[in-house]
Amino acid sequence: MTSNIRFEALKAAWSHEPVKVERPIARANVIFAQNVFTRDKMKEYIASNILDQLFDLMDNEKTLSRDIANSVAIGMKKWAMEQGATHYTHWFQPLTGGTAEKHDAFFDFDDNGKPIEKFSGSVLYQQEPDASSFPSGGIRNTFEARGYSAWDPSSPAFVIGDRLCIPTIFVAYTGEALDYKTPLLRSISAVNKAAVAVANYFDRNVKKVTTYLGWEQEYFLVDESLFAARPDLLMTGRTLMGHYSSKNQQLDDHYFGIIPERVLAFMTELEIEAQKLGIPLKTRHNEVAPNQFELAPIYEEANLGSDHNQLLMSLMEQVARHHHFRVLLHEKPYGGVNGSGKHCNWSLGTNTGINLMAPGKNPYQNLQFVTFLVNVLKAVHRHNGLLKASIVSATNAHRLGGHEAPPAIISVFLGSQLTEALNQIENADIEKGIIINAKKEMKLGVGNIPEILLDNTDRNRTSPFAFTGNRFEFRAVGSSANCAAAVLALNAAVAEQLTLFKEEVDALIEHGDAKERALFHVIKKYIHECRDIHFDGNGYSEDWKVEALKRGLDCETRTPIIIDHYLSDNTIKMFSSTGVLSSAELQSRCEVKWENYSLKLQIESRVLGDMVINHVLPAAKQYQSILLEKVVRLQQAFGKEEASSLNEQDCLLIRRIESHASAIIAGVDKMTKLRMTANHIENQRDRAIAFHDTVVPVMEDIRKHVDELEMWTDDQLWPLPKYRELLFTR
Repeated sequence: MTSNIRFEALKAAWSHEPVKVERPIARANVIFAQNVFTRDKMKEYIASNILDQLFDLMDNEKTLSRDIANSVAIGMKKWAMEQGATHYTHWFQPLTGGTAEKHDAFFDFDDNGKPIEKFSGSVLYQQEPDASSFPSGGIRNTFEARGYSAWDPSSPAFVIGDRLCIPTIFVAYTGEALDYKTPLLRSISAVNKAAVAVANYFDRNVKKVTTYLGWEQEYFLVDESLFAARPDLLMTGRTLMGHYSSKNQQLDDHYFGIIPERVLAFMTELEIEAQKLGIPLKTRHNEVAPNQFELAPIYEEANLGSDHNQLLMSLMEQVARHHHFRVLLHEKPYGGVNGSGKHCNWSLGTNTGINLMAPGKNPYQNLQFVTFLVNVLKAVHRHNGLLKASIVSATNAHRLGGHEAPPAIISVFLGSQLTEALNQIENADIEKGIIINAKKEMKLGVGNIPEILLDNTDRNRTSPFAFTGNRFEFRAVGSSANCAAAVLALNAAVAEQLTLFKEEVDALIEHGDAKERALFHVIKKYIHECRDIHFDGNGYSEDWKVEALKRGLDCETRTPIIIDHYLSDNTIKMFSSTGVLSSAELQSRCEVKWENYSLKLQIESRVLGDMVINHVLPAAKQYQSILLEKVVRLQQAFGKEEASSLNEQDCLLIRRIESHASAIIAGVDKMTKLRMTANHIENQRDRAIAFHDTVVPVMEDIRKHVDELEMWTDDQLWPLPKYRELLFTR
């Protein structure tokens, strides 16, 4: 007899009641960041003569000295212990895509053998974790554990449970970045330098340009009992099989609907814990698919925002367990329903309070806006392949281009109003485009560009990179991804482009052009050159794929091949010139991405084989046996001739089950051999391609047959929770 674990799981799931969550008596502004070592808390715990130096290095990207580190450590330890911390950890972001921690106790012995609480500046300045198992893409030998971590002062320390978490960079002994934070910080510095230089054309008071990030985190929830009864969810984060539910999202009745009570309790506790950690969550709602939800914060500085997203994903998993849920951050946990993304809203802002991605209120401000807008377009056009490479993965590949998410072709949506404004600029005569009267006042010959704080045209959800009034929304980023991967690529591309722009403008000024006319001349040229990246139409259409190819945009859909863009001459030159990533670091990241792609598919194929052999086929064969027994009994009761008519449908079903079962067995055998062949390929790129081209198609074919078997097998015998149960049990 097959196991009845599915029904036991369903019984347990339906018994789960909403967990009562007590809201703090204090208002949100009181509990906000109470577990964070903020600047205000630094003022209480750090000597005043150190504070100015500390704040200066935090604001101006200066190096942390040992003296400052020692003084900060004293105050940080005292504050953390008052919050109940007994351990500390360097909280870093290795190339696994997640976060890593190693807990060390404050407890130690002094030179006389007496127990003490020890925490020195060396912990902040530099640590050497045992990091040999983290991926490095060949930068470090596996037998060498020399990876160094050091405090990132721009991201405050925080306390979770009994541990003080110190956000750190993670680099190799030889200095190469082994994480996402280090190149993100470099990219923020690069775009700041380049953007300030261009912003000074318009305002000499601009001394700093900050990168801002606002992410939107989509996710699924599933009851923990049902989760445990699905080996594929447990091992891979997605369902490798499952016949589509009769009802899923067709009616759009889940989207923006009333949040289920159990889910609301989870969201409430999550918000409270996030507020304590300084994560400014603002929005929560049901998403399109059943049991799919979204949350989003107020926009923050990009490094802090990226850290907060990484922290939140860990926090979501912790809090979900309190409510008998599991969080699914996989981009496509269920076939046939919408997957999950993480829209990254990106903008640049000056220390003078100007959003460089927002239209202004006068001609000079609008010229500045157009300058930065067009340079972003130019950067995206020049590096559209790289930007796609920054968001592809084995998991995001299931979502992109699936008529639910942006296509795997990077293009920019501007809207009709802004597109028309750029067209006017492109077609305007230089002398008429820039008019300066006797009072040295400037006018744009195309008129003022209106302030667009909200979308002024119908929002194009098929666009992977859309202008939304005062920011760009990078919609192709996957839900499980580290925001830094996409943001650092965008930052570096924009930094390079702004630098090239300034060189061209300065060359014209040196030849006698007025500054405004020089700016206008280069902008006109750029608008024309990057016209191919503009697309406001339906990104899902087959016509667009053809048109995009004609435009020279990258239309590759195979993830292992897309990753090649990290190693193109243009990419290496761009990252090198901006100081964000070296050639060796780029090579290492490619190796890690290819290896990760292969490993995920290796695991998925193994889990699929195990599930069909040990769960699916026994259930189907049991049902087949029941049908065969019925056929025999009918023959015994009525004779062969009369039973033949009575057994017609049963015999047809028996043959159907046998056909699918035979195809599955053959498919698993073929998949296993192809996987073994791919595993023996030494070159990581070639191995990833082999998995994509040979293993994946067989996995998809096996799934088709399994899903058919689920349809024709007795519901009482099917051992795995079905889609209707996974999606609608709340």
